[in-house]
Amino acid sequence: MREYRVDLLIMGGGLGGCAAAMAACERGLSVLMTEETDWIGGQVTSQGVPPDEHPYMESFGRTRRYQAYRQRVREKYLDKLDVQQIDTPFNPGNGLVSHICHDPRVSLHVLNDMLLKYTLTNQLMIHTNCQLHRAIRTENRVKEAIFTDMRMNTYLKVEAPFVMDATEEGELLSKAQLDYSTGAESKHETGECHALENADRNNVQALTYVLGMEYRKGEQHTINKPEMYDFWKAYRPNFWPDQYLSLKAPNPVTLEPRKYTLFKEDEGFPLWEYRRIYSQSLYHTVYPAGDVSLMNWPMNDYFLGKIFDVSDQEREKHVEQSKQLSLSLLYWLQTEARRPDGGQGYPGLKLRHDLFDTHDGLAKYPYVRESRRIKAMYTITEQDLSPESQPLKSGVKYDDRIGIGYYRIDLHPSTGGRNYLDIPTLPFHIPLGALIPKDMDNVLAGCKNIGTTHITNGCYRLHPVEWNVGEAGGAIVAFCLNHQVSPKEVREEDSLLKRFQRELREDGLELEWPREFYEEQT
Repeated sequence: MREYRVDLLIMGGGLGGCAAAMAACERGLSVLMTEETDWIGGQVTSQGVPPDEHPYMESFGRTRRYQAYRQRVREKYLDKLDVQQIDTPFNPGNGLVSHICHDPRVSLHVLNDMLLKYTLTNQLMIHTNCQLHRAIRTENRVKEAIFTDMRMNTYLKVEAPFVMDATEEGELLSKAQLDYSTGAESKHETGECHALENADRNNVQALTYVLGMEYRKGEQHTINKPEMYDFWKAYRPNFWPDQYLSLKAPNPVTLEPRKYTLFKEDEGFPLWEYRRIYSQSLYHTVYPAGDVSLMNWPMNDYFLGKIFDVSDQEREKHVEQSKQLSLSLLYWLQTEARRPDGGQGYPGLKLRHDLFDTHDGLAKYPYVRESRRIKAMYTITEQDLSPESQPLKSGVKYDDRIGIGYYRIDLHPSTGGRNYLDIPTLPFHIPLGALIPKDMDNVLAGCKNIGTTHITNGCYRLHPVEWNVGEAGGAIVAFCLNHQVSPKEVREEDSLLKRFQRELREDGLELEWPREFYEEQT
């Protein structure tokens, strides 16, 4: 067993974990970060989800480091490819979901490069292919954690005065027996108008296994028929307007049937362009590459079961079935989808195994929209950011704010058989209290496991917010070690809080929206 002692242990190498490592290392701390897969980056790399961002992102509403990450993504394309068309802002994939739709491997390079100056000196140690085996706590502190290093076939024991859970499913919360929430709360618990009448702890959002496709018109790339194809072809949820493998789905806002189209050649929402990560029209290449898009669509959301707080066998069943769903949708598109010209199927859709470096062509890890959530010092509710509840053009301006974010409440169909919930929010703030568990003194939440409800998880789980949460978390660990205080003390003592917030602003974290966002709604 290898043993380590560092200032900060970060469990999970997603965007929150990476941002926390940058912030902590920049302040001189020694850091060890573990990651279950062999790629850091989480949802933007190993899960294959290009950034979902708010419309102001090019100008404000992000941290300095997050904007540097975005700029480096663009620079990779400008440096490595012969770019023929540069719009402002430059969108590498010319996709619709954000202005920086791009290949997951580019983010992997960028994040590793941003962390390189710390790993070169061993200030930051990154252990991929590591799973949390056991966490040892004494009263209200995690004393040490033991990991299984799957690559080296050994164990790691790590001690640290502070521990951050930035795992995709809130793994530390379970292993260290913290008090946490899962699923949907009731209206009685939260007072939220869109909460369920009765709580359902097993009602969590769909997960998705993303895959990448290149379109090579006129070629034949049909995959073998997936084992569960017949099941998924016949499957139709009671709230779905057609069979699940189709180009119809509920409109997320109105819940009325909505027609989708694969390409822009027909009427309907063009799925191909939504998460396109490579657009041939932007580049000159010697090799005739086709456009590439990622399949993260309504029709491959998987909600037949959850993958945490269940047995290993149950988890594996749902992982395999969700993979089969994505492969079945691809096979259906290749063989049975009706084309506008009257033909059937798009056999030129090529499964790109190289995008994720996996044998089945699927992402290394499922896109987990909803995980375990800490019982926090402060829990963010729908009322905090709803235009129906707040008088100003922004949500509650928490005294302990450590960042800002903006996204609609976007809940996908869930394991409880619930349909979409997609409702407006105001530009919001991130309270420090949402990162701090009630029952622990040296643990922080570092991603979507912060103190939200089932409802507000739908807007606090996106890329820029996760980054901000992690970055602020790394910063407060350094602040606490420097001043010999706890995160709870920083939150509760006004002079400490103001000093910490001043340091955040000086380091490029925006804690407020521009002045006009604090005017009354009209």
